[in-house]
Amino acid sequence: MNADQRLRWVFKPLLFVACLVPFLILLHGAVNNQLGANPVERITHVTGEWTLRLLLVTLAMTPLRLVLGQSWPIRIRRMLGLFVFFYASVHFLNWAWLDRQWMWAEIVEDIGKRPYITVGFTAWLLLLPLAVTSNRWSIRKLGKRWTTLHRVVYLVGMLGVLHFLWLVKADLTEPLVYAAILIVLLAMRTARVKKLLAGR
Repeated sequence: MNADQRLRWVFKPLLFVACLVPFLILLHGAVNNQLGANPVERITHVTGEWTLRLLLVTLAMTPLRLVLGQSWPIRIRRMLGLFVFFYASVHFLNWAWLDRQWMWAEIVEDIGKRPYITVGFTAWLLLLPLAVTSNRWSIRKLGKRWTTLHRVVYLVGMLGVLHFLWLVKADLTEPLVYAAILIVLLAMRTARVKKLLAGR
């Protein structure tokens, strides 16, 4: 089995399962009433955290490719990005369905009046076209516009971190850690840093 086959038939399936594990643990806890006194809040917290974590891992793939000089980080980036959208969607649906009971008047009012919900919903909306166009047909059809469109993920990262910062009322340590990681990952995309990472 060559490197390409190992990536396709071994590493990618293992990565898929690994990305799904947090959701399966959450689902198991929900079915067995093991999510604590406020299960809706627990689901919101876990899905939000994994959205941000996987988003940062996705953004790390390009710098990792430059450091390693190998293509496999780019080849798993699409799967990671789709899991970002998956967890973000579960995060949103949990809020709209279990928290707000599909009361659309309240949902729209919250989106308009609460800044952390406004930026969070905006981030989800921006992820939607990225998920829809994460396929080879869209890459061929859009050409250079595909690259331009998918750079929106940087803005999504900023909005996601801001959403977390505005949501947290006490200890800001965790969202600030995410913010610091995001800043580093975005800085790695500057031309000078890219050359350093690539050893040129």
